[in-house]
Amino acid sequence: MLLIAGLGNPGPTYAKNRHNIGFMAVDEIARRWGFSAARSRFQAQVMEGAIDTPAGAVRTLLIKPQTWYNESGRSVGEALKFFKLDPALDLVVFYDEIDLAPGRFRMKAGGGAAGNNGVRSITSQVGPHFRRARLGTGHPGDKALVHGHVLSDFHKADMQWVEPLLQACADAAPLLAAGEDEKYQAEVMRLAPAEKMDPRKRRDED
Repeated sequence: MLLIAGLGNPGPTYAKNRHNIGFMAVDEIARRWGFSAARSRFQAQVMEGAIDTPAGAVRTLLIKPQTWYNESGRSVGEALKFFKLDPALDLVVFYDEIDLAPGRFRMKAGGGAAGNNGVRSITSQVGPHFRRARLGTGHPGDKALVHGHVLSDFHKADMQWVEPLLQACADAAPLLAAGEDEKYQAEVMRLAPAEKMDPRKRRDED
């Protein structure tokens, strides 16, 4: 079984925030692969289904923690323990990465939290060894502006790269379900190529 968690904050107020692109990715995977309607479980909104791979369908649980972004680990840890999953193999976390330019995408296995409190929360519950799908949202250029930046909505112009990126994450999901993270990263960027942009450039456009 594969557990895919998207990070974000619950409620309509935050739905279009940069911080919620993890939620958006999970929703797009659910739509693309015909997952069940969301229901409450593990302090999260949970959707069940399967992703087809050449080796067969992989049972998959999509979760959107409702514990607030910075406490995501409570939800993810509860689900992992219930199903007795190995986080290093069976857990993928989608989240916003301010140190990647808008539209860039990178997979990473393990490592530190790099200042991301949601990732830090998950690490505190399950350890650092889990698969990370990092969705670039750009840096505002000043550390003091980061909080407001991540909690602000995407602009209408941003949808030109946000929507293709989310669709690519969903369309390429068979590679993710098969554990082919490097190939998954390459396919996502092939399907949704991003301009090589300084992640701090968005400061002048906001």
